[in-house]
Amino acid sequence: MLAWRGIFGAVGIAVVILTMERRDSWRRVRDISWSGWLFAIVSAIGMVLFITSLRHTTVAHVAVIYATVPFIAAAFGWLAMREKPSTNAVIASLAALTGVAVMVGLGVEGGLFGDFLAFGMTICMAAMMVIARRFRNIPTMPAACLSALLSGLVCWPFGEPLSVSAHELLLLILFGLVNSAAGLALFTLGARLLPPIETALIGSLDAPLAPLWVWLAFKETPSVSTLAGGLIVFAAVAVHIMVEARNPSDPLKPLRQQAPS
Repeated sequence: MLAWRGIFGAVGIAVVILTMERRDSWRRVRDISWSGWLFAIVSAIGMVLFITSLRHTTVAHVAVIYATVPFIAAAFGWLAMREKPSTNAVIASLAALTGVAVMVGLGVEGGLFGDFLAFGMTICMAAMMVIARRFRNIPTMPAACLSALLSGLVCWPFGEPLSVSAHELLLLILFGLVNSAAGLALFTLGARLLPPIETALIGSLDAPLAPLWVWLAFKETPSVSTLAGGLIVFAAVAVHIMVEARNPSDPLKPLRQQAPS
């Protein structure tokens, strides 16, 4: 799954690069600096941890753990760029961590190893947001393409990619093009234009939505503790967004003004 997802994702992003850049496509790829390689490597690790975590715990656990990414990104943003999080963000962070503790500590349908992998993925995603924001000269699309390709090639020897059926291959093509090519490309481009905590807050909407999609598709009903933890995290994120939107002394305003149009 990881091998084909990465390869088809890289092909999809490469097509986007060729369409957008045309004659400058090779130059954009050639211009990937050390920061671009750092972004690609962290992204590849995060994707491997993400897919693997889904095999060892429930989607609900992964989604709720990932919902803490705004607050991890805020901490990384302060360390890397001295982007000081607001008091509201700190309070929301504590509330979200409480929700995760309820979900992981009281839930019985997940797995501790999978939860650990999901947390590692969350750290990688937060680091990606900060790298994309800190080094805005990164050729983002080539870096995303390289990330997808690296994740696919690294995982290829550990499975049997050529043993998949035609139906499975079609699903993997769709997975690579939609999740990796479209999703990773949009995430990478958007992360350049927003402070890490705002990018992460938008991404945290995955927490209340993912269990819903899984329930609709696979009838995987989350436990009461998972629902309770997810609601706490969702409430923490929603309240933080509303409070920050009304705060006239927004500490992120200078960074927004510096963002490229």
